[in-house]
Amino acid sequence: MTVTRNKGIRNRNVGTATKLVRGGLSRSQFKETSEAIFMNSGFVYDSAEEAAGRFTGENEGYIYSRYANPTLSVFEERMQALEGAGGARGTSSGMAAVNAALMCQLKAGDHVVAPKALFGSCLYIIEEILPRFGVGITLVDGTHLDQWKAAFTPETAAVFLETPSNPTLEIVDIAAVAEMAHAVGAKVIVDNVFATSIFQKPLELGADVVVYSATKHIDGQGRCLGGVILGDEEFIEETLSPYLKHTGPALSPFNAWNLLKGLETLDLRVNRQTDNAEKIAAFLENAKGIQQVIYPGSDSHPQADLARRQMKRGSTLVSFELEGGQDKAFAFLNKLNLIDISNNLGDSKSLITHPTTTTHASVSEDLKRHLGISEGMVRLSVGLEDADDLIADLGEALS
Repeated sequence: MTVTRNKGIRNRNVGTATKLVRGGLSRSQFKETSEAIFMNSGFVYDSAEEAAGRFTGENEGYIYSRYANPTLSVFEERMQALEGAGGARGTSSGMAAVNAALMCQLKAGDHVVAPKALFGSCLYIIEEILPRFGVGITLVDGTHLDQWKAAFTPETAAVFLETPSNPTLEIVDIAAVAEMAHAVGAKVIVDNVFATSIFQKPLELGADVVVYSATKHIDGQGRCLGGVILGDEEFIEETLSPYLKHTGPALSPFNAWNLLKGLETLDLRVNRQTDNAEKIAAFLENAKGIQQVIYPGSDSHPQADLARRQMKRGSTLVSFELEGGQDKAFAFLNKLNLIDISNNLGDSKSLITHPTTTTHASVSEDLKRHLGISEGMVRLSVGLEDADDLIADLGEALS
C-alpha cells in the first residue's frame, strides 16, 4: 500500500484551524477523505535485504508499531505543526508522556526542580520514583521566582512544571523560569494540558519540551487515553525516541485516530468551553456560599497580569471553594443534576471533582494545606452545554 503525503501543509505558513484539520495528512492509494487506521502490530518486507535495511536505517519504512505506525505519524506531525515543534511522539497516556519526558534524559546524580503545585501522579514521579534512581529533587512555590533561583544548582538537568496548576490554577512564569534553567544547562518541561496549545505556547516562551495528556481536550470526548511529547528535533530523535522504542509506552493506532478526529474540532471546542467558563466564573464570583473563585481569565485571579501575558484566554477550568468544608462540598456535588462528578477534565461534557479526596488524595495533608487545596474546594471542567443551563444547575445545587 502506497501512502501519499500532503506535503504542502508543511511548507506553508497556515493558520491554526488549517493545521488542526490538515497537518500531517496522508492518504493511501484509495484516496480516503478521513485518515486511515493502520490497526496492525507489524509490517512485512519484500526481501530479507529490505528488512535488514529498515533496521539499519538505510531504507525508510515502518518496522513495528511499538516504534512507529502510519496513523501515529499523522497524529504526531499534526501535533508538531500545531505546537511549532521540531518533533513529536505519541504515548499511551498523559502520565506515560510525563514519565518518558523525564526519564529519557535523567541519570543518577542529576537534579530536578519542580513546583509543589502538581497533579498527584506527577508529584509521585518527582517525589517517589526519581529519588529511587539517584536523582535529587527540589520542590518550590511555583509563583515565587526567588525560590526558583535559589533551587538551581550545577547538577540541575531538568525542570518540570504545569501552568495553570491542578487544581489551584496557579500560574508559573514560563519565560522567567526558562531563563534561569538555561543558565545552568537544564531543560524545561511544561505540562500544558490545562491551557491547551490553543491558548498557550510554552516553546515560544522558552520551554524545551511540552507534554500533554491527549485524553483531555485533544480527544475531549471521553473516548480514549493518549499522550504526546513535543520538543526540538534533536531531543525527539536522539534522546526520547530510543527510550520510547525500548520501554514501550506506545500509543494505540485506534486511539491515535480518535485523537486526530479530536484535533479537527479542538479550536472550536475549547473556545466555546472557555466562553462558558468565563460566564460561570462571573456567576460564582457573586454566588452565596462561595468563599473563593479561581479562574485565570478573571481580574480577581492573584496572577491575572501574568496569565494575560502568557495565555490568550483563561481556558476551560474553574476552581472554587465552598464555605463549610468537605460536608458542604459533597452536599453540593450530590445535588448537581446536569454536571457529572468525574475526575477527568477537558471533556465536551461538564465534569466536576473534589480534588482533596480524588486527584490529590495521595498528597499529604500538610502539602494540601500549603497549596490551598482545601476540603471545600471543587474543580469544574466546563463543557459545551448551554451556559445558562450550567449556571442554573450550579445555582440550584448551591441553594
